[in-house]
Amino acid sequence: MGNVRTRLYRDGTLAKEDFPIDEVSDCVCEPNTLVWIDFLKPDESDLAALAEELGLHRLAVEDAVSPHQRAKVDRYASHLFLTAYAARLDRSDYSLVKTEIDAFIGSQWLVTVRSSDDFVMAPVLERWDRSPDMVAIGVGFLVHGLLDEIVDGYFDTVAQFDEYYDDISDGIFSDLPLGPGQQREWFEMRRTLARFYRLVAPLREAMSALMHREQQLTKPELLPYYQDLYDHVVVVSESTDSVRDLASSLVEANLSLRDYRQNQVMKKVSSWAAIIAVPTLITGYYGMNVPYPTEGQRIGVVVSSVLMAMCSYGLYRLFKRRDWL
Repeated sequence: MGNVRTRLYRDGTLAKEDFPIDEVSDCVCEPNTLVWIDFLKPDESDLAALAEELGLHRLAVEDAVSPHQRAKVDRYASHLFLTAYAARLDRSDYSLVKTEIDAFIGSQWLVTVRSSDDFVMAPVLERWDRSPDMVAIGVGFLVHGLLDEIVDGYFDTVAQFDEYYDDISDGIFSDLPLGPGQQREWFEMRRTLARFYRLVAPLREAMSALMHREQQLTKPELLPYYQDLYDHVVVVSESTDSVRDLASSLVEANLSLRDYRQNQVMKKVSSWAAIIAVPTLITGYYGMNVPYPTEGQRIGVVVSSVLMAMCSYGLYRLFKRRDWL
């Protein structure tokens, strides 16, 4: 069996922890108790005994051990099943480190299933231990503490995306264009941002489902906490949308700037080509094998040299005035 942790709260205060799973059914029968069980990377056989003991639905158990679920809330006869994702940005390779967190929510118990140890439960436990009066209200506060820690991580991730694209926006307006390595990095960040949005967006709907009165999870005392948490999810979702819009705008700006720089280069090349063409024209004319004025005279050299200098200088001044050089 994978790593398992257990806790028993009585009247909101931690009474016992790390007890065997086969004692769970006895614990939940006691009045004013809440039981928390946490599994780390379990398989279906690890959850089988607990599923039989607590009456967990077979489909919910399959979802808990199957990857790539979307954030959602499913309602079954004896419990709710919640799926959410913790996520953080790894700036070393511009990837998204995500952890699927599934939760079976009963009237007196909460079972959490984590797909990896990238999301640690210590901060969540600290939240619960700091507020025994709120834990005494019911399992809804345990769920709130878990989701609140997940959403707080979203704020940090959005801030990193925002900071990155602020730096990019300053960089693309510099004289030096983005190099191939930076272009690749930019692409990876856009792809990571899209993945992050796909994790965050469904959580808004899941939060709405948790707050419905028929779920009986958000008691009146907890409703302000869930409303505040829902507002945070909305802020994260809208902030992610804003960063995505900024990323798209930067792509368009970068393409426009690239075309502008290309036009500037072409103007300079064309201007110098026109200046160089003048001496070529004059020397070509004087190099013809036919009689022409000043042929064979020193004055011809002077005239041709003066014409080349004057015409080249005139074109240079013209192009300079038009900002082509």
